Amino acid sequence: MTIQWFPGHMAKARREVTEKLKLIDIVFELVDARLPLSSRNPMIDEIIQQKPRIILLNKADLADSDWTKEWIAYFKSRQLPAIAINSQEGQGLSQIMNKTKELLKEKFERMRARGIKPRAVRAMIVGIPNVGKSTLINRLAKRNIAKTGNTPGVTKAQQWIKVEKELELLDTPGILWPKFEDEEVGYKLALTGAIKDSIINLQDVAAYGLRFLKEHYPERLTERYQIDPHLEIIEMFDAIGKLRGCLLKGGEIDYDKTTDIIIRDIRSEKLGKLTFDFPENHLS
Repeated sequence: MTIQWFPGHMAKARREVTEKLKLIDIVFELVDARLPLSSRNPMIDEIIQQKPRIILLNKADLADSDWTKEWIAYFKSRQLPAIAINSQEGQGLSQIMNKTKELLKEKFERMRARGIKPRAVRAMIVGIPNVGKSTLINRLAKRNIAKTGNTPGVTKAQQWIKVEKELELLDTPGILWPKFEDEEVGYKLALTGAIKDSIINLQDVAAYGLRFLKEHYPERLTERYQIDPHLEIIEMFDAIGKLRGCLLKGGEIDYDKTTDIIIRDIRSEKLGKLTFDFPENHLS
């Protein structure tokens, strides 16, 4: 699946992020805990370079917790501290400031030694669309200050947000890369809602989801849909359609409705906690 989606505000965001970096002490890189590498923008490393950074594995409540632990170890092995969080419920957020202070301790000690008055930490939040940046900011700020939504591309401009006295956050619009070199990355992002449903073939995405479950979580298919995970994908569509009553006149399967059910079930934890990226695939 080749997707071209790089609206003008995203190109502008990349330029603005690069310009603002000199004002920043640390970068909070937000990724989806269900797909920690597929939801990382490949341009981020190039843009951020040597700035201190924390990887925030958001939506950890939707991810397979065993694999989340593996991912934290994976990033640690690459000198990137990672924290599993659930910004919707506020879980894990206290660790962010603790880790931030630890990483910036030497910098702020040097500033004090030079007689520079203590100030709030300046952090930038970056990430692809729909990974939960605005929800995280609202949780940290303890007020609804950033616009949120389930649709990618809600944040369109940068804004500074004060979090009590010790932290100032710079929100940035979601930056998505212009082309997915790996077809599977595109499918994973589409399956978890990082790409607008209106620009993709949802039946293809649902079929990818069923293939993935068949390979990695076959028991979930049986539990949810009472189907044999060894069935062909089209047979699974038919079985799920019949089970859920997605029928057209004459008893034909309504594949559009069946598709919606499969994707909604995957996104809403009806098929359990799922992880779509595995560290062993990325060790190099």
